[in-house]
Amino acid sequence: MSSSSPASVLEVELVPDKPPVLHVEAPGDAAGWAAERRDALCAQVTEHGALLVRGLGVRETDQVGAVFAALTDGLMTEREAFAPRQSLGPGLYSSAAWPDNQPMCMHHELSYTLEVPGLMLFACLRAPGQGGATAVADAERVLQALPTTLSERFEREGWLLTRSYNEEIGASLEESFGTDDRAAVERYCRDHAIDFAWQPDGSLRTRQRRAAVVRHPVTGRRCWFNQIAFLNEWTLAPEVREYLVDEYGADGLPFNTCFGDGSPIGEDVVQLLNSTYEDHTRREPWQPGDVMLVDNIRTAHSREAFAGERQVLVAMAEPQRLSDSRPTSEVSPR
Repeated sequence: MSSSSPASVLEVELVPDKPPVLHVEAPGDAAGWAAERRDALCAQVTEHGALLVRGLGVRETDQVGAVFAALTDGLMTEREAFAPRQSLGPGLYSSAAWPDNQPMCMHHELSYTLEVPGLMLFACLRAPGQGGATAVADAERVLQALPTTLSERFEREGWLLTRSYNEEIGASLEESFGTDDRAAVERYCRDHAIDFAWQPDGSLRTRQRRAAVVRHPVTGRRCWFNQIAFLNEWTLAPEVREYLVDEYGADGLPFNTCFGDGSPIGEDVVQLLNSTYEDHTRREPWQPGDVMLVDNIRTAHSREAFAGERQVLVAMAEPQRLSDSRPTSEVSPR
């Protein structure tokens, strides 16, 4: 797209503690509008890490799918989901199933996979009466704000994700791997550097070690990129954690995270990570028809607790195989 094109000039509202917002008048053809301005919209995401487009007026699932398709070269099929979603079309999903009254803390989508989405897309069809924002936080700034000794340990060791698949909580085998065939699941695990062990009751437990800090594939800047806090037992509500430990045992939680050497992560560390995220959080309540684009590597996102009916659709795009997706023995220079 030529820099002289009117579509390349977008007036974005920048307000402290809020994501950048682009106000538009609802076009007759939302997908056509998005296609014409795709380069300019993506440039804003590259510059700011996220962009909320307000006024686009999407109201139906098919309309959202067309807008998302216009903004990307193709949507990703989710694998290794931590919570079930409803598939609404190729690469188009409902929000992950999660209790309304429990927040989904800051995280980078699928940061524990070898091929991660570089771009997240969200669209709001129904906004809740209270709460429910998809908030964002700059991963570069979060990394800079963390204590050096902690960030360097994670950068040196990485982080370890453990999962226990069962039919009662979290994503099932089929929802996570796209199949419940044992041989196919084992092939996937071997191909994606996941250690696995079948349990006597037929359930599956897995372990995978990933980097906690990566360099952005476009800017080269170091980003805090993981789900260490979100998938840790200490982020769960106390009553939920107590129930799960009683029901499945400390080693059988649906998911948990450790330091890369397998050492447990203390509650104090998890609280520090979540409070650092909160210090850098930008939030704006959803309005029906909103669309948001998020650079998944530079920007963490969350889903805040809410009351009322909420319908936000999600898609993932621009798959990236990060060269430093696995931890190294050396700490990168700052």
